[in-house]
Amino acid sequence: MKRPQLDGAGLGLRREHMLPLMQSVPASINFFEISPENYLDLGGKRAKDLRWFTERFPFVAHGLSLSIGGPDRLDEAFLLRIKSFMAEHQIRLYTEHLSYCANNGHLYDLLPIPFTEEAVHYVAKRIRRTQDILECHIAMENASYYAASPISDMDELSFINAVIEEADCWLHLDVNNIYVNSVNHRYDAEQFLLGLPGDRIVYCHVAGHDQETPELIIDSHGQNVINPVWQLLETAYQQFGLFPTLLERDFNIPPLTDLMNEVEHIADLQHQWQLQQLKKSA
Repeated sequence: MKRPQLDGAGLGLRREHMLPLMQSVPASINFFEISPENYLDLGGKRAKDLRWFTERFPFVAHGLSLSIGGPDRLDEAFLLRIKSFMAEHQIRLYTEHLSYCANNGHLYDLLPIPFTEEAVHYVAKRIRRTQDILECHIAMENASYYAASPISDMDELSFINAVIEEADCWLHLDVNNIYVNSVNHRYDAEQFLLGLPGDRIVYCHVAGHDQETPELIIDSHGQNVINPVWQLLETAYQQFGLFPTLLERDFNIPPLTDLMNEVEHIADLQHQWQLQQLKKSA
């Protein structure tokens, strides 16, 4: 599989940041991400503003509504719209959540797929069909969840590995989701990370969360990234090498200058890894 032409540190493109970014894009931002559902069939000034960015920078499309693991029929008409949108804006990669969000209508949440062999085959078939329609490999993101299905007969890590292998797709790594699930479901985050198929990682999210109680974390993308999540990202680089990494912030959105501190931290970790590799080869 040919990897997408993408590297460095990225930021999710928010409308409130478009004007300052148009005036000056910081050098540490190598690419942007959008959710295509927010821009499909867009016209007027908003379409023109998006075009300003996609003509100048690489983009990733991170989907929200495909419901790859859901019971509803795969929405092939929607995928054709995604394909056209990606071609129009020269988007380098399409990713989605390894979860579902619809059942006879949208549920407005990302829900966990049962970790079963039957579900592996079902989801992998839908991913392969998605890739056939888009005519490119996609990346599936390990998702956060708060209650596992009672009919699961394998663990989360085994399920992710099995789906990625059978679907022959990329892995979109989210280190914050690993940390969130490790606290909520009481497993070792680093051990989980090291069990993932590193050769399939082409993209990564890092984000903050809300600590509701000592044993419950909500994956809100509404706070700064905490040290244990940064450490997981650093471990991922050390174990698997570099991959493009995006700061995800969806709520309590601060000024761009504040977000840039975290984007620059991603870039610093990547630079440190590169220096280590140079020292090893010297």
